[in-house]
Amino acid sequence: DLVALGTVADLAPINGENRALVRAGLEQMRDTRRQGLYSLAQVSGIKLESVNSGNIGFGLGPRLNAAGRLDSAMAAFELLTSTDVFSAGMLAQQLDAQNAQRKDLTLHVQEQAIQLAMQADPDSPVIFAASPDFNEGVVGLAASRVAEQLYRPAIIGARGETNIVASCRSIPEFNITNALDQCSDLLVRYGGHSMAAGLTVSLENAPELLARLNAIAREALQGVEMVPVLGIDREIQLEHMRPEFVPQVFEAMEKLEPTGRENPEALFCSRGVRVASSRVVGDGQHLKLTLQAGKNSFDAIAFKQGYWLNQLPDRIDIAYAFELNSYMGRKTLQLNIKDIHPAQD
Repeated sequence: DLVALGTVADLAPINGENRALVRAGLEQMRDTRRQGLYSLAQVSGIKLESVNSGNIGFGLGPRLNAAGRLDSAMAAFELLTSTDVFSAGMLAQQLDAQNAQRKDLTLHVQEQAIQLAMQADPDSPVIFAASPDFNEGVVGLAASRVAEQLYRPAIIGARGETNIVASCRSIPEFNITNALDQCSDLLVRYGGHSMAAGLTVSLENAPELLARLNAIAREALQGVEMVPVLGIDREIQLEHMRPEFVPQVFEAMEKLEPTGRENPEALFCSRGVRVASSRVVGDGQHLKLTLQAGKNSFDAIAFKQGYWLNQLPDRIDIAYAFELNSYMGRKTLQLNIKDIHPAQD
């Protein structure tokens, strides 16, 4: 169970031996006797009897990691090794509170970084922002959000008295570590892979580093359409998805698990789906939908797409993943929408 937890939470590739280990670990986790894991699942709103890799990646993992990002990872260690119901419950609540704080800090750094970068040069192909106010524990998360939001490589750092310690997140079209290789003479230290890296640069060398990275990025991205692309596995006509097919979908989803880095979940698209109802949830961030296709009705959730509410047309084209929604012992199929476009006639 701990192998599965660590492999997914650390964003290791979920293929080959890793996939086999995570699958076996998830099976053990569903019948866990580890009190700390059970308490953590409770505060996360996760039912361990049906836990999957997504629950680790978006629920359990962030709470465990929050301790080390903001304070000390010992709280996470003590939770996972605890056998006492009371102490495990208290530690789980502590991690849950730290995770909420981590979210607030990440959002603050994300917003401030974009503001600083836009003030400096809104057309820069590489987003660069550093501040003494940025928490070093969340700059990587903020860089990921900025790169996703602006679809540009992002370098976000905590500025100290002599150096900037930064995290880099990139896009598929730009290998950030190869770019840093060409700037190694300016860096105190660095390391990473094509999509993510960490670096330390002196305050003196930071302007030259940004100038050189921008020049490298302009050349590498010349002629590239700077928009994210979703890889769709199959187009589905949801009007043909009769209720008796749903158990088969659940079975197929289970066979595809566990998914994660380098083994992504299957994505589908459907066109011309009618919007029967829509509302925002989660402080207006997320969009909750009821969709109609022929005689079939589907519940759907579109995370971080609440902005669609007041501009949603009657019919839409959607890219989505199937997910299992359990409530009061009843299992239903839900569409996890990744992208929305007005339907094309």
